[in-house]
Amino acid sequence: MSEFPNELFYTKSHEWVRRDGDNTYTVGITDHAQSQLGDIVFVELPEVDIDVSASDEVAVVESVKTAADIYTPLSGKIIEVNEKLSAAPETINGDPYVDGWIFRIEATDVAELDDLMNAEDYEAEISEENDEE
Repeated sequence: MSEFPNELFYTKSHEWVRRDGDNTYTVGITDHAQSQLGDIVFVELPEVDIDVSASDEVAVVESVKTAADIYTPLSGKIIEVNEKLSAAPETINGDPYVDGWIFRIEATDVAELDDLMNAEDYEAEISEENDEE
């Protein structure tokens, strides 16, 4: 069973967003996403100091099974990436919500958070996906 921390926001494409304060947010992939991918073997991190728009593809996570694009849930500037993932991409499998974060963004339009789901809605979304399979 996947975990869905209540303090996070979620996307349909399985990214999570944590508010850090002062328009800064941390982004990663959900526990559900990492479990679907399997053993993660490589992470292509986004560039720092680039401007992005919500839904832009900014990173790639590769597992032994497949590769998955990672999209930014918010518009803004990428201000930091999790360099630890370059040497230890499997960190995402072990701890997707804390040590396995992918990037931090300084958001330019916090109203975009309204387009994201809370934990309860995301869990319902996952249940619907599983019912369709």
